[in-house]
Amino acid sequence: MATVNNIEIIDYSGKYHDDFRRLNLGWLEEYQLTESHDLAILNDPENTVINKGGCIFLALHQHRIIGTAGLAKESDTVFELIKMAVDPAYRGRGISKLLLNRCIGEAKNRKAKKLFLFSNSRLQTAISLYTKYGFRHTDPANSPLLTADIKMELVL
Repeated sequence: MATVNNIEIIDYSGKYHDDFRRLNLGWLEEYQLTESHDLAILNDPENTVINKGGCIFLALHQHRIIGTAGLAKESDTVFELIKMAVDPAYRGRGISKLLLNRCIGEAKNRKAKKLFLFSNSRLQTAISLYTKYGFRHTDPANSPLLTADIKMELVL
């Protein structure tokens, strides 16, 4: 667990399902990017991510969930970075970096060779963060998301 400025990164628990859903629907709806693939994960993260070998992390501040990020298992050596979200009131405080560091660390612990993500070109702040962490653009073909016009990969 990482704690910075009273922010703790914890493992997902079902008791935080509403927070996980709220935080991710917030940005998806803001940018009009919500799709059935997203809703499947947001409605049932245990069966769509965790029970399939993935994980979800939450940023906790004073008993309040203020951020999320996860890894969906693609194969034993490849994971997809999913559902990165930070409460608008807490943005700009490095919370997404804490979450991203936790995801990358977990991927390395699981002996992953590569992380990838799908995004949308309107999400420039997120894309900039991913680029700073070494993610590189690749062909977004075969995305499960109609609105994903960007795919990025990080070789670990």
